Amino acid sequence: MGEINLITIIIIAANILISFKGFNDDSFFQKFKFNIADLKRGAKFQIFTSGFLHVDTTHLFVNMLTLYFFANVVIFGIGSVGFLIVYLVSLILGNLLSYFFHKDEPHYTAVGASGAVMGVLYSAILLRPDMMLGLFFIIPVPAYIFGIGYLLYTIYGMKKRLGNIGHDAHFGGAVGGYVLTLALAPWVFENHLLMVILLAVPIVILFVLQKMGKL
Repeated sequence: MGEINLITIIIIAANILISFKGFNDDSFFQKFKFNIADLKRGAKFQIFTSGFLHVDTTHLFVNMLTLYFFANVVIFGIGSVGFLIVYLVSLILGNLLSYFFHKDEPHYTAVGASGAVMGVLYSAILLRPDMMLGLFFIIPVPAYIFGIGYLLYTIYGMKKRLGNIGHDAHFGGAVGGYVLTLALAPWVFENHLLMVILLAVPIVILFVLQKMGKL
């Protein structure tokens, strides 16, 4: 993996400190989590702040571990500033997509860095589609296959409301990582054009399903 970059350390530290504050201070957690009713009352800051809160230590650990594994790939490909842009914008886009799909559900709430982390993961996949990822940490799968499969599963999860998981935030974050990486590293079009097209397929499917009222 090489040495962990300073910007990655800062992001992980911010997530840990803010999450543990939320674990021990319910009023803090309630104020800064993503909540549709609060957002409609003007608490727009929750679109950003909720991305640094987590439900529990397992939720926090999984997100930060995933970030650690893929941060350096993105930093090497588009630089530290590009990585930071991907992380923060993917976080916001993930929550905006959640708002879009749940705006009529005043009791809907969410927390977690998953949207931002998915943005980093999909950026890494575009930059290095030849990577092998471990499905369930065991089964080796080419990165682009994992990316396509996961987005298709996410669409299914959004449609069926599977589990207590913010599938829409995951999808929005992944789209953020996809679009921003293409904007910041246009050489990807030349080097990995087929992968660019293949990874766009689930995004098109989501758009079509939404237009048809199937989500």
